[in-house]
Amino acid sequence: MNLTLRLAHLYPEHMNVYGDRGNVIALRQRCQRRGIALEIVPVNPGDTIDWQTVDLAFFGGGQDSGQALITGDLIERQGPGLRAAIEADLVVLAICGGYQLLGHYFLTHTGERLPGLGVLDVHTIAGKQRMIGNIVIEVHLGAEPWQLVGFENHSGRTFHGPGVKSLGRVLVGYGDNGQDRKGGVIYRNTFGCYLHGALLPKNPQLTDHLIELALRRRYGSQYVLPPLPAERELAAQRAMVQRLLTR
Repeated sequence: MNLTLRLAHLYPEHMNVYGDRGNVIALRQRCQRRGIALEIVPVNPGDTIDWQTVDLAFFGGGQDSGQALITGDLIERQGPGLRAAIEADLVVLAICGGYQLLGHYFLTHTGERLPGLGVLDVHTIAGKQRMIGNIVIEVHLGAEPWQLVGFENHSGRTFHGPGVKSLGRVLVGYGDNGQDRKGGVIYRNTFGCYLHGALLPKNPQLTDHLIELALRRRYGSQYVLPPLPAERELAAQRAMVQRLLTR
């Protein structure tokens, strides 16, 4: 059986900081090693895309200025189709600025209120202190809990509403707002968080989880992703978690 997935990379020229493009590379590589064809479609301002044909979407982080440039296009051009696809369980990974723009709004340092897509029940308010450093989040996405590792660098403080559940509990670092130890959110098959670095190369478990969700959505809920070795990635992940938890 020839397996094919289609990934939409939202605004790659405007929303690509701190190595976020590496997430797309990790998805492509772990698909390729299993013989799964991954078509990557960049979505830039002014582009038209049929969201019903998309299996995965990635929305990276960007500066406030970059977010301001693409907000109108996101809401007016892509909004209806993307929102409907998310409600139909499109698999989405959104990091930092992309995560913020899927929420209700982002209130910037200058007091400008940038509207978001409103598909995630979160809102973001810029703070005076930047929250920078390595981060570890304990997540429960399988039979056993495990730790995501990444690097956060944000001044926005994101607060969760009742319409989302937390991706995980922050063990090291600030998390979404530096107050409640919540790190990221999950809504249907959409995952949003502040973990840069890039996230997926450091966390092959999450990479495979996203791929499997996308394949099940396209080919049926009984699909099981074949295992793939990741000894080096997991050894690096364990070493980082141990160092951060014991420092």
